[in-house]
Amino acid sequence: MPPIALCAVLLAALCHAVWNLQAKRAAASRHFVWLYSVASLLAWSPLVLAVLLLQRPHFGAAQYLALLGTSVLHLLYSLSLQAGYRAADLSIVYPLARGSGPLFSFAGAALLFGERPGPLSICGLLLIIAGIVLVANLHRALRWGTVTGACIAGYTLNDGWAVKALAVSPFLIDFTGNCFRVLVLSPQALAARTEAAAEWRTYRLPVLTVATLGPLGYILVLFAMRHAPISHVAPTRELATLVGTWFGARLLGERAAAQRLIGALCIVAGVISLALSD
Repeated sequence: MPPIALCAVLLAALCHAVWNLQAKRAAASRHFVWLYSVASLLAWSPLVLAVLLLQRPHFGAAQYLALLGTSVLHLLYSLSLQAGYRAADLSIVYPLARGSGPLFSFAGAALLFGERPGPLSICGLLLIIAGIVLVANLHRALRWGTVTGACIAGYTLNDGWAVKALAVSPFLIDFTGNCFRVLVLSPQALAARTEAAAEWRTYRLPVLTVATLGPLGYILVLFAMRHAPISHVAPTRELATLVGTWFGARLLGERAAAQRLIGALCIVAGVISLALSD
């Protein structure tokens, strides 16, 4: 992986872990996804407008399909992630979501494209499964973590195709997803505008953190995908799994920290094994 891509992915992993910490702190907010999506639109609109004016992209059916795909998948991802944080600890949901994504991607490649796992791939799969068992221990958040992971697998493949094959700007991909979330969630938020305003006052710092670092982290990942293979970028960003699990253990005082950290380490090792098997 080129150094510039590696630096982008590592910075993205840190951004991702930090904003997930703040998302967990705002788990009680019913309108958190809408709040940070609106704030993100306001914060990033000038830069996206500049990209549109400078690049003047010409989109066909494939580009619009990719943008629709990322919008739907990121909406489902955002809602399932917050549902998971309402149900369980950061150190459970975060590694579950990050680990099950590559697991689903690998399974999909085997089923859809007839890829056959080798010894290193099987080792990676077993490590990921072992890590998930250690982290979740059949916890009720397992379903939310795996649903979020499935969304991660879907949008990683979709958005990688968009930036590499269709030359869609990473800024437009993330911005379109935010626009779609605001459009879908606004009726509910506006119907409960008093509650949404109270949540803004209570969770202003988490909202602004996610609105800033969420797009920044993902734009960095998409930038890296333009300069390195997706099969290398995706597992490298899973280092955020360790950081996020450590945040839950140290900053939020969550229980069973050692077991979950070991599980997160198994997940990271498994994802790297899958990447090396390519």
